[in-house]
Amino acid sequence: MSGNGAKAVPRLVVGLGNPGPEYSETRHNAGFWFCEQLARKLGITLNREARFNGITGSSRADGVTVLLPQTFMNRSGLSVGALARFYRIAPAEILVVHDELDIQPGELRLKFGGGLGGHNGLKDISAHLATNDYWRLRVGIGHPRQLSPGSEVADYVLHRPRAEEQRDIDAAIGRALDAWPMIAAADWTRVSTLLNAKPGAVRAPKQGTQT
Repeated sequence: MSGNGAKAVPRLVVGLGNPGPEYSETRHNAGFWFCEQLARKLGITLNREARFNGITGSSRADGVTVLLPQTFMNRSGLSVGALARFYRIAPAEILVVHDELDIQPGELRLKFGGGLGGHNGLKDISAHLATNDYWRLRVGIGHPRQLSPGSEVADYVLHRPRAEEQRDIDAAIGRALDAWPMIAAADWTRVSTLLNAKPGAVRAPKQGTQT
C-alpha cells in the first residue's frame, strides 16, 4: 500500500453496475446495491447528473460523494473521470465497490491498487484515471464453475443471485456499511482486517469501545 493510499480519506465512493431495471437485481450490480444503501445511511439524495454520466449525490457533513455510473460497466471510467476532475478528487481518495467472481458470496476484500482481475469496469476506470492506485471493495458473488463447469461468466453475472447467495451478499454489504465510520476515518489497516476476515471471524468493535 502506498503512503498516499494509507492516509487518504475517501471523498468519492463509486458503485459499479449496469443501468436500467433489467439489470438492477443482477449479480453485476452489487456495487450499486452498496452505494444505494450507503446514500440512505448518510442521508444523501441521489440525482441524475448528465455532466457526469451518472447518478450522484454528496454529503457536506461527511465530505463524501456517492456515484453510480450510468454508462454500462465497461465504460465506467467516463463517469468516474469526469466527476473526479470536476471536484479535484485524487485517485487515492476514491473507493470503488464492485462484484467479484473469485470470492464467495458473503465475503469481502478491501485493497488499494494492484491488479484489476480482468474486471472491465476497473479497467476503464484505471484508463481514465491513468493509475490503478485507488481503493477497491470487492463484494463476493462466487464463480459460475461452482454451479456448473460449462456456465458462462457473462450469463452468470447478468442474472439474479440464488436466494441463499442474495442473503449472503446482503449480509456482506451490511458488514461493510457497519464499518463505514472506519472507512470514513481512513482507518484502513483496521477496517481491512475486519472486512477481509471470513464472516464471523472478527467482530466490529461496539460504539464507544477502544481496541
